[in-house]
Amino acid sequence: MSKIATLTIDGKSYEFPVVVGTENEVAIDIKSLRGVTGGVTTLDPGYKNTGSCESAITFLNGEEGILRYRGYSIEELAEKADFLEVAYLLIFGELPTKEQLDKFHNDIKAQSQVDEDIKKILDGFPKAAHPMGVMSALTSALIAFNPTSVNVDSEEEMYQAIVRIMGKFPVLTAWTYRKRAGLPLDYGDDSLGYVDNFLKMMFKKPNGEYTSNKTVVNALDKLLILHADHEQNCSTSTVRMVGSSHAGLFASLSAGINALWGPLHGGANQAVIEMLEAIKSDGGDTHKFMNKAKDKEDPFRLMGFGHRVYKNFDPRAKIIKKSADDVLSALGVQDPILDIAKGLEKEALEDSYFVDRKLYPNVDFYSGIIYRAMGIPVEMFTPMFSLGRLPGWIAQWREMRLKKEPIGRPRQVYIGENLRSFKPVDKR
Repeated sequence: MSKIATLTIDGKSYEFPVVVGTENEVAIDIKSLRGVTGGVTTLDPGYKNTGSCESAITFLNGEEGILRYRGYSIEELAEKADFLEVAYLLIFGELPTKEQLDKFHNDIKAQSQVDEDIKKILDGFPKAAHPMGVMSALTSALIAFNPTSVNVDSEEEMYQAIVRIMGKFPVLTAWTYRKRAGLPLDYGDDSLGYVDNFLKMMFKKPNGEYTSNKTVVNALDKLLILHADHEQNCSTSTVRMVGSSHAGLFASLSAGINALWGPLHGGANQAVIEMLEAIKSDGGDTHKFMNKAKDKEDPFRLMGFGHRVYKNFDPRAKIIKKSADDVLSALGVQDPILDIAKGLEKEALEDSYFVDRKLYPNVDFYSGIIYRAMGIPVEMFTPMFSLGRLPGWIAQWREMRLKKEPIGRPRQVYIGENLRSFKPVDKR
């Protein structure tokens, strides 16, 4: 028997169906609320208690520290799959066969060439421009070079749009970095894997050969997998909202990049490194700063510990901690900032104040450490996040369009002035 929720307003009762998800998540379906009540809406700033859609892509349980893509645990995917396999899974719903994966990769490589005129747009930015602003603009600019809208009812057109952006986005990301670093643009090498090729485009020096480092490639592969989707977060909701107007895929992705740019969303790992720099400048005493973090009267905040969604532990952090250790060992990096990070990590995992409050290091803490060890500057951390989140954004956009979801149009509760008369300027 279907469950019903009853809402009583001014003595009158209204019934609404209760929806139960496959993981027993319970939601009250209020889409008819305004109509049946004559104008009543709900008020939920930040939409923390509002489900905007039914989705089959990602399951997240913050209380128990669970993250799954299409039913597969993040732990198993990070251990056994590579990034392109996970991208295919998120976008199309199932893990690819060998033939499907090979075709996916080959089709992406075939679409990795970027129109030479894109370089002119990139040249128009000063070297000091923030990479996220450049990334957003270049992604939007792709619309001009691919002007036809995608027919979402055509599997072939949808597939071509997906491999096109999966091919071009790593190039745009690497070029954004090289522009800022004053390096000539690199087109990569089709003989390399997706992640390895991206690293070559990023780091190959014009007067030297690129040498692949398996430990670094594996660490970045895992990081991209861990960032690939995270349910209805700010940037993903933005992609779906913009796409709900039937804006194209590239325009919707550009909007997602802008949402991710915010320091409360994609900038968290950058904040970790900036915190570590501040601790170093103060003398590097980690114990002092752990005590400051415990002092409620002290404005200092420990970045990279705890999580807005995960109330227990961040399952992604457990996975990437080993990769961080492996990268530091493989590269032999001597960096006082990274020593401070290891000191903070050790104290937090042993201090009852943090353990009791479940303030464990999160994925942003370890990703910042890995990126720094790899030589990626802090301003490129969020573009790296974008590269990982790309397949999740695509999957969410595709799901929303295929389900023919209505245009997003939140309501409000008006608290402004009541009707008043206009006064001429000389009477005000």
